[in-house]
Amino acid sequence: MTSQTAIRTQGLTKHYGDVAALVALNLDVRLGEVFGFLGPNGAGKTTAIRTLLDEIRPTSGTATLLGMDARRESVAIRRRIGYVPGDLAMYPSLTGHDTLTYFANLRGGVDWSYVGDLAERLDADLTKKVGDLSSGNRQKIGLIQAFMNRPTVLIMDEPSSGLDPLVQREFQTMMREVAAEGRTVFLSSHTLSEVQRVADRVGIIRHGQLIALESVAEMRSKAIRQVAFEFGSPVPPSVFRDVPGVRSVEVAHGRTVLSFDGTIAALLKIAEQHDVIDVTTEEADLEEIFLTYYRDEATP
Repeated sequence: MTSQTAIRTQGLTKHYGDVAALVALNLDVRLGEVFGFLGPNGAGKTTAIRTLLDEIRPTSGTATLLGMDARRESVAIRRRIGYVPGDLAMYPSLTGHDTLTYFANLRGGVDWSYVGDLAERLDADLTKKVGDLSSGNRQKIGLIQAFMNRPTVLIMDEPSSGLDPLVQREFQTMMREVAAEGRTVFLSSHTLSEVQRVADRVGIIRHGQLIALESVAEMRSKAIRQVAFEFGSPVPPSVFRDVPGVRSVEVAHGRTVLSFDGTIAALLKIAEQHDVIDVTTEEADLEEIFLTYYRDEATP
């Protein structure tokens, strides 16, 4: 454990009978980053979070948050984290303000001016009973209670559920502000566009196993993209075929179009030896990358 580690798991495993919900998860999440934890429903995301929070006990392996053991020091951990569960439940007869007062008292008090700022930013109505709110407006109350004590680590399971696009954008800004202050966001989601906008690094989980762990930039740089060159004079396809990462080369209507998953610098080094007039690239987004990992869904 270093001072820069917010969450660490080592061999974290959870079985439900013969079902392996989580398999030997090794993960280090740093202080000052937004970490995206990606996978479809049933991949093991929520199991991992509930194990981190000592809501369920692992079959084997260990987890620490801020250097504290997730099982032995779970009460101390709760004082320093904010949490939005995927199955958010609140007392329906309490207003939003009453709900936040309840959580504030559990935490020993909060800065109510900050709570007011959060409510304004998320356009949350704290005067209505929770039971009378739409799912999206209930979610806003859940987000405020997670942020309001300025936790060192925010753990959120599908937190954007029901939020309208403008509120989602403000929420994304709030997550980036947390990271800029040296705190950590652990964002479990299958909303790929959101993770792509805010995350520094991404872990992809499939059938309980971590199958990828990289920065968003690294993942996108490795993804297949289309690169098109326009040259002043014809360039034969063979010029590019030996460049690492080139999958295919087509020449049509004066344009050379490549399917490419390598480092763009290597490609440009070859291209600049010729009379380049223009170059365009269509960069893969996280959704395309994610689907690549999940294409063979039948294979565990």
